[in-house]
Amino acid sequence: MLLSFASTATGTAMHESLDADSLAEDLLDDALLALLQDELPEPDRIAPRESAGPAPLSFAQQRLWYLQQFNPQSAAYNLPRALSLKGELHGQQLAMALQAVVDRHDILRSRFAEVEGIPQQFVEADARLEMPCDDLTAMPATQRPHALQRLIEADALAPFDLGKAPLIRARLVKVQGDEHVLLLNMHHIVSDAWSNPILLQDLLGAYSQAASQGACKLQRPAIQYADYAIWQRQAYLQSDACQASARYWHTRLGDELQPLMLPGDLDPRCAGVPPEGTSARYHGLQLDAEVFQALLQLSRQQGVQPFVIALAAWQVLLGRYSGQRQFTLGVPSAGRNRSETQQLVGFFVSTQIYRAELDPQQSVQTLLQNLREQSIAALSHSDYPMELYLETLQHNGQVLPTQLFQALFNWRVAGTASGPLALGPLQLDFLDTASAQAKCLIGIDLEYAADGLGFSLEYDCSQFSHATVQRMARHWQNLLLAMARGPEQRLGELDMLGTLEQQATFAQWNPAPAEHPADQALHSRIEAQVQRTPDAIAVTCEGQALSYAQLNQRANALARRLVDDGVGPDVLVGLAAERSLDMIVGIFAILKAGGAYVPLDPAYPGDRLAYMIEDSGLQRVLAQPQVLASLPVPAGVRVLSLESNDDSSQADPLACSPVTVSPDNLAYVIYTSGSTGKPKGVLLPQRNVLRLFTATDADFRFGSDDVWSLFHSYAFDFSVWEIFGALLYGGRLVIVPQHTSRSPEAFYQLLADEQVTVLNQTPSAFKQLMAVATTAEPQRPLALRSVVFGGEALDVNSLAPWFERFGDRQPQLVNMYGITETTVHVSYRPLSLADLGKAASSPMGVPIPDLSWYVLDGDLNPVAKGCIGELYVGRAGLARGYLKRSDLSATRFVPDPFGAPGGRLYRTGDLARYHADGVIEYAGRIDHQVKIRGFRIELGEIEARLQAQPQVREALVLAQEGATGQQLVAYLIPAAEVALEQQAGLRAQLREQ
Repeated sequence: MLLSFASTATGTAMHESLDADSLAEDLLDDALLALLQDELPEPDRIAPRESAGPAPLSFAQQRLWYLQQFNPQSAAYNLPRALSLKGELHGQQLAMALQAVVDRHDILRSRFAEVEGIPQQFVEADARLEMPCDDLTAMPATQRPHALQRLIEADALAPFDLGKAPLIRARLVKVQGDEHVLLLNMHHIVSDAWSNPILLQDLLGAYSQAASQGACKLQRPAIQYADYAIWQRQAYLQSDACQASARYWHTRLGDELQPLMLPGDLDPRCAGVPPEGTSARYHGLQLDAEVFQALLQLSRQQGVQPFVIALAAWQVLLGRYSGQRQFTLGVPSAGRNRSETQQLVGFFVSTQIYRAELDPQQSVQTLLQNLREQSIAALSHSDYPMELYLETLQHNGQVLPTQLFQALFNWRVAGTASGPLALGPLQLDFLDTASAQAKCLIGIDLEYAADGLGFSLEYDCSQFSHATVQRMARHWQNLLLAMARGPEQRLGELDMLGTLEQQATFAQWNPAPAEHPADQALHSRIEAQVQRTPDAIAVTCEGQALSYAQLNQRANALARRLVDDGVGPDVLVGLAAERSLDMIVGIFAILKAGGAYVPLDPAYPGDRLAYMIEDSGLQRVLAQPQVLASLPVPAGVRVLSLESNDDSSQADPLACSPVTVSPDNLAYVIYTSGSTGKPKGVLLPQRNVLRLFTATDADFRFGSDDVWSLFHSYAFDFSVWEIFGALLYGGRLVIVPQHTSRSPEAFYQLLADEQVTVLNQTPSAFKQLMAVATTAEPQRPLALRSVVFGGEALDVNSLAPWFERFGDRQPQLVNMYGITETTVHVSYRPLSLADLGKAASSPMGVPIPDLSWYVLDGDLNPVAKGCIGELYVGRAGLARGYLKRSDLSATRFVPDPFGAPGGRLYRTGDLARYHADGVIEYAGRIDHQVKIRGFRIELGEIEARLQAQPQVREALVLAQEGATGQQLVAYLIPAAEVALEQQAGLRAQLREQ
């Protein structure tokens, strides 16, 4: 079939979309001719049908029919045209000519209805086309353009009733004197853009006849569209060519379509107010001359047509915006590969399914050659109705969306202009018409000519703003230019943003880089506070209290014991303690001795504690006597008592540790969840903690009057912020008992009784507290000054009840994104009532001044505005790495390609969205990790533990929203039938782990 296209070529100006006539000869070469010489014979020619009864729908019509039944008021498939007529016009002759055109083409007089559940098309022989007239000359001239535009939009958006013929509308508008506008509108089920020049030529001929003869009648074509529909349903379906094409498409596309998941702007409001009922907008441009010349040069150099290059750049653009490497998009094909269909009016367009396969390591030239071969094969099988392939998918259980394609690529070749159009003495010109509902999220329509490439982007403005589409157009041109300048480049290396935009993006992400060096050890800073306010209360817990001097005394005594036991800089010391004063003494003492504490929370499962002790290589554990019984300490590990000595009160309260400690020495090692089923230790130096508070001091202004609550486990890094936020500033730390932390009512009472000023909460914990606080009537009001959120994603809209009760000034609510590997907090974002209802529901703010962050794709390219990428964090807060995991450290802590030599970036594994207004919003995890009450949990770790049980064959763990926030739910397939008592045993085993 493809080899016969050249003999049937007509003017390509008529072509609505990609067609073999305009591309076949250009795309062919000797290597591909061999592929095509084995083509099967064409099916029989299309013949006129024998009777004028109902006819079946073509496959393309059938899809539109069902779409219209799904939404009868949709105008998405209207084809509006507005034709300016300047000169002497005879309205009666124009109406006569329009009727003659309708009479010539049966499809324009067709209606559609079901017969025994099957849609059929019926030709109404006497269908009349009415042409109502509107006269705007009575209104002031300044108002006429607006009135005309309202008429154009109203006609474009008025739906058709497919059960009533004709499915074409005409309206004549008199603008002034000898200036008229003819509005024509058809439903796509009876026409397409290829049909437009045919209809226009018929109208010109009929009007000429009417003007000269007073009557007009056009010669009917040899066949009608219904004849084509019958041929397609019968002769073609039974042909060998159809079977060969079916095999090709099923082989090429497989058994499942991968949809394009293109992110919209999230803000449901469009830029500007669209006409009621419409969601489509156009952004038309001309390709820059420099880019067009580069396109032609690349075309000659690589031996591919501009069509292939433009499509490749469009696929790369969509891949960058969606973050996908494989997806499908639509490429309309004119569907008129047979000579009999060239001059027919009707709906022949077939949108072919192209599977984009983008390998970032693949070169541009390889992609172009692969796409060229794919395009040729698609053209050679373009007669095949894609609806048949889709039906097969549905039979196999795949659910297809109503809007099959998220993106389209439409290529047309401009014809040679032969002067302005004329209808006798009338000068004709086409006006812009309002588009109806968008057919997809976004599509690019290109018109190629020898002197340039025009293109427009049609988009759904309920999903995209005009500014976003402007950026996409610019980025598409950037990709074209980058491909032309370096076809040997990898796809992942192509510069989409351009130098100026990248520089502006980095400046917006990291507006005020600063350095906050630390020249003291962590314990030295606390000791300085001891000297300033020795009698001030440092820490309290359930009625017990230690002043700063007492805390220092006890820590000094314990530190000397640790030093005597061999503790020094970077020596790890396990700390096993319940929530108590002893716990804080132990942390302070370990730091004084130069060591780094490894939290061993007794509330943790025994297996996890045993692994942490073994993996960290601990030689000593500092523990309270009451937790020793449940602590799995292996032989060879020394246990030191955390109980205070009787002579501690006699120790010099200001005595310093005899050990020289540097800010670069480790402060702590906290274990986080691991995907292999084993947690991993993160190495954090003291310098990181010190600079965390120096860098945030301007935002919070913490002081000695502040009262902090220690709500979290000291094995969770949020506790680092709580403990040292109090002690470094001379504040008071209130340790929240375990039982109180589990009761929102009791915790609320503690906040009021202790007059806590700085509260730190995960959003899930605060949700429960808020339910109490917004309804309680305490005897003593809260004294909160700052509420800091961290540990998990925050939905700002969930704070509405709090703002309604307490306002947004006192206390100040702050969202601080952070992760263990970057020392608790990364960003700062104060929250207010103004944030409610905004597009970004979890804004992350700006990085702490001595940090930097970037939202990057998988090849470390900065993402465009509106897109999602992985968040990378750099500069001062990064951990050393993972304990004994140099391989993992090298994978997660990577060289910083944007900063100073030797700098690093941490791959957080968190997804972030870079909004058009510069806001960076948390968008989830890139892996199977979740956060439950602030604790980072790898679902794979839980699944591994479950599958290790003999009763379990398979396990799937999900995080689901529960009454108190996110919770884990496990779905199990047992190895055999599990009795109730075995289920209870399984639960008990899991609790131990």
